[in-house]
Amino acid sequence: MDAKRGSENRTTVERKSERELVVTRTFNAPARIVFEAWTRPELFKQWWVPKSMGMHLRSCEMDVRVGGGYRLTFGHDASDAAEFFGRYVEVTPPSRLAWTNEEGGDGGSVTTVTFEEKGGKTLVVINELCASKEALDAAAGAAEAMNETFVQLDELLVSLGASV
Repeated sequence: MDAKRGSENRTTVERKSERELVVTRTFNAPARIVFEAWTRPELFKQWWVPKSMGMHLRSCEMDVRVGGGYRLTFGHDASDAAEFFGRYVEVTPPSRLAWTNEEGGDGGSVTTVTFEEKGGKTLVVINELCASKEALDAAAGAAEAMNETFVQLDELLVSLGASV
């Protein structure tokens, strides 16, 4: 597994309907390792926020079990914090995660991520089901930044290769 090979994997973003967005990417790592990068806070913090934004993930709380919650706090400094939070509704290691996005109030989106391993590589499919077209428009903008975060995840997976 080398970083150069990981950069060849392409991120695709596709609107499936007025409320549904699907993002896909293949990673050069086994599903077990990719799943851990999504579910262990100390790993998640290393790749989730695009470095080009100049922000960082200031706190990352994850209780990855059905009914468990998560809370992510982003920002440049203490004065511009943004929080994302919700509950895990499905946790099936190492193949599937689903959670609610509750920061927008009632009717938030539900995100489902599947991890399908083939030949030592893992296809990750993120399905975002939004409450409205407007919410999907906002999610689509964030999904465009996923390519950079996935390059960062590629780099982390290379470093984890033998250690996880």
